[in-house]
Amino acid sequence: MTRLEPIRPEEQDAQQRDLHASITGGPRANGPQHFALTTPDGALRGPFNAFLLSPGLGGALERLGSAVRYTTSLSDRTRELAILAVAAHWSSAFEWEAHEAVGRAAGVTDAELDALRGGEVPTLGDQEEQAAAELVRCLLDGDVSDEEWGRWAEPLGDAVVFELCTLVGYYSTLALQMRVFRVG
Repeated sequence: MTRLEPIRPEEQDAQQRDLHASITGGPRANGPQHFALTTPDGALRGPFNAFLLSPGLGGALERLGSAVRYTTSLSDRTRELAILAVAAHWSSAFEWEAHEAVGRAAGVTDAELDALRGGEVPTLGDQEEQAAAELVRCLLDGDVSDEEWGRWAEPLGDAVVFELCTLVGYYSTLALQMRVFRVG
């Protein structure tokens, strides 16, 4: 049972309406829709509903999420493999549902999805994807040893490591918020 009821458009104040409009009219809403951002009555789904509780902070999270999804150097597949690893790690049903569809559209296979769902790093044909997936596993475990750094992080470069750290932190934050508010 959710601890946070949907905040419907007619119940929103001006700041909440502005944030709602930026989420539903921003980059997530443009292009192919692999998951619904809103319920049939217009309320935001998943973590986005909670963003409305504090529009200033929620807006900052929305902008960070957009940057993570749309402005990094990560390939679509690498990004989605990383997000799905976070979703599986935190047992985040909404993130899994949403990003499984996005991942499939980016070419993530059933075998890769099964491995991620089981908490494993899939065997990937691309060395950069493999290094990123292995590094994400380290990040989810809490740190990157010197050996892992040399093996996975150095070949990716500092900028990609920064992007992956930010991605893992952002999606872990959403997973925690959804867990606390019992968002399915």
